[in-house]
Amino acid sequence: MNKTELIDAMAKDAGITKVAAKAALESFMSNVTSTLKKKEGKVSLIGFGTFSVSERAARQGINPATKKPIKIAAKKVAKFKAGAELANAVAGVKKK
Repeated sequence: MNKTELIDAMAKDAGITKVAAKAALESFMSNVTSTLKKKEGKVSLIGFGTFSVSERAARQGINPATKKPIKIAAKKVAKFKAGAELANAVAGVKKK
């Protein structure tokens, strides 16, 4: 599913226009992004999952074309950890 298909599905499910669904999705993405940019930024959606930021340390890698060592700089990366309900739904586990 791409962004356009998600907007269409949201509009249909919520009974709203595609314009309103697009605005809602863009607002969600913008708020998650701005929260993750903050120090200790984290967005938790109970049952769905948690968006967070992880720091990767600098490390040494190998250029596959030349086989020479290269330095890979430290950086921050966005992470998503699925919540229990989402993980169980994807795995096909039924609630008791």
